[in-house]
Amino acid sequence: MNKPATRDNHPTNAKENHEHQHAQMVADFRRRFWISITLTAPILLLSPLIREFLGLADALAFPGDRLALFILSTVIFFYGGWPFLKGFYDEISSKQPGMTTLIAVAITVAYGYSSLVVLGLGGKVFFWELATLIDVMLLGHWIEMRSVMGASRALQKLAALLPSEAHLLRSDGTLEDVPVTTLEAGDKVVIKPGEKVPADGEIVKGASAIDESMLTGESTPVPKEIGEEVIGGSVNGEGSLTVAVQKTGEDSYLSQAVALVREAQQSKSRTQNLADRAALWLTIIALSGGAITLVLWLLVGQRDFVFALERSVTVMVITCPHALGLAIPLVVAVSTAISARRGLLIRNRTAFERARNIDALLFDKTGTLTKGEFGVTDTLVFDNALDPGVVLEMAAAVESHSEHPLAQGIMSATEEIPDVADFQSIPGKGAQGNVRGQEVKVVSPGYLREHNLGEEAMNDKRVNSLSAEGKTVVFVLVEDQLKGAIALADIIRPESAKAVERLKALGVRCMMLTGDSQQVADWVANALGLDEVFAEILPHEKADKVKEIQSRGLVVAMTGDGVNDAPALAQADVGLAIGAGTDVAVETADIVLVRSNPLDAVEIFALSRATYRKMIQNLAWATGYNLVAIPLAAGALYGAGIVLSPAMGALLMSLSTVIVAINARFLDVE
Repeated sequence: MNKPATRDNHPTNAKENHEHQHAQMVADFRRRFWISITLTAPILLLSPLIREFLGLADALAFPGDRLALFILSTVIFFYGGWPFLKGFYDEISSKQPGMTTLIAVAITVAYGYSSLVVLGLGGKVFFWELATLIDVMLLGHWIEMRSVMGASRALQKLAALLPSEAHLLRSDGTLEDVPVTTLEAGDKVVIKPGEKVPADGEIVKGASAIDESMLTGESTPVPKEIGEEVIGGSVNGEGSLTVAVQKTGEDSYLSQAVALVREAQQSKSRTQNLADRAALWLTIIALSGGAITLVLWLLVGQRDFVFALERSVTVMVITCPHALGLAIPLVVAVSTAISARRGLLIRNRTAFERARNIDALLFDKTGTLTKGEFGVTDTLVFDNALDPGVVLEMAAAVESHSEHPLAQGIMSATEEIPDVADFQSIPGKGAQGNVRGQEVKVVSPGYLREHNLGEEAMNDKRVNSLSAEGKTVVFVLVEDQLKGAIALADIIRPESAKAVERLKALGVRCMMLTGDSQQVADWVANALGLDEVFAEILPHEKADKVKEIQSRGLVVAMTGDGVNDAPALAQADVGLAIGAGTDVAVETADIVLVRSNPLDAVEIFALSRATYRKMIQNLAWATGYNLVAIPLAAGALYGAGIVLSPAMGALLMSLSTVIVAINARFLDVE
C-alpha cells in the first residue's frame, strides 16, 4: 500500500504555495503603485518646474511647500521604491548586479540630490521625476507579473482537475464519500455519469466513454470497458464505472504531468543564457555609461550639474534591461502552457530548443508508427460468388470464441458477427464452427498443407505477395472448400502517413527502427514513404544505430515507447516518448507525447521553431531598443532640442517591456 496522501503531503501543495506567493507579490506591486501614484499628484503640483510650466508658480506657492514636497517624496522613495532597493541589496550581495540595481541607483541618485537641494544646496529638485519613475516601474512590474501568471493558467487548470471527494466502495457494498487525498492503491471507487475520475485506476465494472481532452488534448471521448485504465481528472460519460485505484498522490498521471511541466518551466534555456549574458553587459554599460555621461557633460561646459546628473540618471534608467530579462522567460512560460494544453510535456528545455534543428527523426515501429495490435489489411476470395465482407463475417463468427490476438484482429474488422454453433479449437492450426448452417474453418497454411488443400492458395500470386510483405495469412474453408484468405499485420496508425508527409515538408528525414523482419519493415516503410528503414535490430543495438546516424553529421530525434527504446532515447539529440509507453521510456525522454500520436512529433518541431523565432524577436527588440535609446538618453540630440527626462526614459523602457510581453502572448504554431 502506498502511504496515504494527506493535505500536508499532497503533491500540488508546493505548487499552490508558489502560486499563492506569486499572487501576493502581484497584489503588493498593485497596492504600491496605486498609493504611489496617488501621492504623485500633489508632488507634481508642488514641484517648481511643473508649476512654472503650468503658469501657476505663485498661485500654488505657500510657506513650507518644499518641506511638504520632500516629505511626500520620501514616502514614495521608501514605500514605492522599496522593492527596487531590496532587490539592489540582494543583487549586490549575490555579486550579480542587474536590472534592479539600475533602478535602485537611478531613484537613489534622484532622491539624494533633491534632498540636498531642499536642505540648502544650490540647484533644482526633481522629486517629480523620482515619483513618476517609481510609478512607471511599479506599473511595469505589475503588468509583467500579471503576464507571467496568465501564461501559467493552463497549469493551474491541470492541478484543479481532480475532484475533492470520491465515492469509496466498502467491502460490504456500501458507498462512502471520502476526500480524494485519503485514497490508497487497491481501493475501489464508483464514478457516476458526468463525474470526474478521482484517481488513476483500472475499470473492474461497467463501461463508458471518457473525456480526456484536458489531459491529452484528444477532443473525442475514449470508449473504456473492463480491464482498461482511466486517468484521474478525466470526465466520465454516461456509464457508471467501478474503478480499482492504482496510483495516487505523486505517482498519479496528473501529478507527474504537472511536475513535468513545472520542471520544464524551471529548466534553463540556452537562449535564456544568451539573454542573461546580454543583460550583464547592459548592466555594465548602464553604470559606466551613466558615469561617462555625467563627466562628459561637465567637461564640455555644462555648468548645470542638475542637467548633467539628469542625463546620467536617464542613461541608467533607459539602459535597464528589464525587457531583455523578460524576453525569454515569458516565451518559455507561454510555449510550455501551449504544449501542456496539446498533450506535449516538455521535460528538457534545451532539447526542446534543439528540436528546431532536427535533421532526422527515427521512429520505433511497434506502438509508435503502428498500433501494436493485429488488424486485417487484405481479404481475398477464391470463389467469385462470395463477397469479401461475407468471408470476413464467417471468419469473425468462428473467431468470436477465441482469445488469440489474430482472432481479435479479425473480429474488429467487421461490424456484424453472426452466431456460431459447435465451436471447436483445432490445436495449433485454427478453429471451426457452424455458421449459418455451414461448417466454417479458419486455419493456418500448415493445416492446408497437412490436408493437401493448399495448392491453389500457395500458387496464388496475391497470397505470395502478402506473405512476402511479412503479413500473417489465414485461410477460410466452407464445407472443407477453400473460399478465401485474410491477411493480418500490425496496423499502421492512420496519423502516421500524414506525420511523415509533414515532416518531409519540414526537411526532416524519416527513418524507422524495428526488431521485426525485413519484409515487415519494408511493408511499413513503403506504405508510409519512409526514407530509411533498419530491420531486425536487437534492443541493445538501437542506441548504436542512433550513434551511427549521428556520425553522419545529422541532428537526430528518436521516438519510442518501450523499455528497449530507453537507451536510444537517451542517446538521441532529442528523445520523444510515447505517453502510453513504459515509465522507463518516459523518464528517459526529453519530451513526452501524451496522445501516442505521431503527428505530435511534427507539432513539437513546429512549436520549437515558433518558440525560438519568438525568442529572437523579443531579444532583437530589447537590445535594438537600447542601441537607439542610450544615445538619446545621454543627450546626443540636445542640440536639436530633444531631451529625455528620467520619467520619459522609464516610460519608454516600460513600454518596451509591455511590447515584449504582448509579443510573447501571440506565440502560436503555424
